[in-house]
Amino acid sequence: MPVSFPAAAIREQLMAKDPEYQRLSEEHARYAFQLDRLASKRYLSEQEQVEEVRLKKLKLRLKDQMERLVQQTRPESS
Repeated sequence: MPVSFPAAAIREQLMAKDPEYQRLSEEHARYAFQLDRLASKRYLSEQEQVEEVRLKKLKLRLKDQMERLVQQTRPESS
């Protein structure tokens, strides 16, 4: 079984050196913050519920893009 490069180490490396990964991470954090604000409300209006769904989809898309960068950076196993 090949030893794999830990994904956490790759994420750390990308965060330090890759502007695209940094941008995606910042956007992801911004959506997470907006979702936290919505989650703290006792009741969401219909418009807020739609916004919550939209934010969740955007946040997931960013996470997928970030994971793709991690996979592209992962060293090939022999």
